[in-house]
Amino acid sequence: MNTVFWLAYLVVTIWSIINIVFNGSRATKMISWSLSVIIFPFLGPLLYYLFGINRRKFKLFKLKQTEKRRLYSETYKELEGGEQSVHEFDDYKHDKLATLIRKNSYFAPYEGNNITLLNSGEETFQAIFKAIEEAKDFIHLQYYILEEGTLLDRFHELFQKKIKEGVEIRMLFDSFGSNSMRGKRVKRFKEIGVKAFSTMPIRFGNLLFTLNYRNHRKIIIIDGKIGFTGGFNVSDKYIKPVSELGVWQDLHLKIDGPAVNSLQRIFVKDYHFAGKEELLLQDKYFPKVEPKGDTVTQIISSGPDSKYPSIMQQYLAMINIATKRICIANPYFIPGEPVLEAIRIAALSGVEVNLLTPKISDSLLAQYSMFSTFEALLEVGAKIYLRPDFSHSKVIIIDGEIASVGSGNFDYRSFEHNFETNAILYNKELASEIEGLFTKHCTEEAEVDLEKFKKRSPFSKFLEGLAKFFSPLL
Repeated sequence: MNTVFWLAYLVVTIWSIINIVFNGSRATKMISWSLSVIIFPFLGPLLYYLFGINRRKFKLFKLKQTEKRRLYSETYKELEGGEQSVHEFDDYKHDKLATLIRKNSYFAPYEGNNITLLNSGEETFQAIFKAIEEAKDFIHLQYYILEEGTLLDRFHELFQKKIKEGVEIRMLFDSFGSNSMRGKRVKRFKEIGVKAFSTMPIRFGNLLFTLNYRNHRKIIIIDGKIGFTGGFNVSDKYIKPVSELGVWQDLHLKIDGPAVNSLQRIFVKDYHFAGKEELLLQDKYFPKVEPKGDTVTQIISSGPDSKYPSIMQQYLAMINIATKRICIANPYFIPGEPVLEAIRIAALSGVEVNLLTPKISDSLLAQYSMFSTFEALLEVGAKIYLRPDFSHSKVIIIDGEIASVGSGNFDYRSFEHNFETNAILYNKELASEIEGLFTKHCTEEAEVDLEKFKKRSPFSKFLEGLAKFFSPLL
């Protein structure tokens, strides 16, 4: 029996390592997976088979999913309803960032947007429900998490009312994040006339091609004129303390203006591939939107279908063009060596670097992975603050001029595996307002002291090292 076990272990392990060597794209990730399959008999190879294999290299996945989605993006780079509002920057810093995003994500910066910051669950969903109540033609909604509870019940109630008024409603949700949205829970929305679909549904036949790729976006479009995006999911944890972390905090945006055109393009593409329905590339769904404010706004999307790791490139570009100050708020700050090195270079170059993360995470692995990067940042002069509540915000502000708010985390999953959406605001007043929300948590009591941090227990350092080992696999 022992001989059979060791023979099976040897065959499976060698097979896994050969696949890692042939299909690996990054040395650190290859080393982590190799050690995992050696240290954890059978479990390591199983996890690699489910989460480690780069299926985008496989012809089946490439032809059926990645290339079709990429072709879609390239074909419909600009659609009616927003072209008249494309903004041309006349300064190097803004133009460099905007040009990068236009080339790697196919979205232009649109002027004439009115942006409303939404800084709590109550405020966010109150604004969303009000916009839904005022919808005339259609409502398009897409979330990573749709969770049973008070908020989802309210959506159902409003949708029932709006459908009776003749409003079209389409809804997308992620199979993994919204794991309870199946059977009767989805059926109750479909029964009232909502066209509801799961993005890349987890089924036995396509499990290996979908489990590791998740649609992490949070988007709502009302009549093609008003949009919402940011970090909030549809979960009661944002409005009441349903866990030991208390009420989750986050940041969301209401966009009123031409940039909604970009959010609509993202939704239409995802809906087409999830719902297998006709393309919604009609004037009705892309109305001409008149300028409503003074904020230049640019949407960026990224995912396994992207030609480039657009979200990572966005964060790198913002860090590199900063000359005075960088403020990063993120609950999963596990940036990987390229982004971490860019931040260290910025700090050593005299740029003020501030990082704000929760003191306690909803994931111990993520928490220890984050802590494993702190010493390297503190040693170059970066300031790190740990807020006592759990903030789910994904924000970066540079020089008090440009701010990014969205769904993209500072980790490998957001950079490589998730479908993400961020909104970039080229507006000093808004950037300063968001920075004000950031700095109110950057108190002396919340700041991490380098010398004290170095004195943490050997066991904590061991857990951080262990988490750091697995961080490329997150």
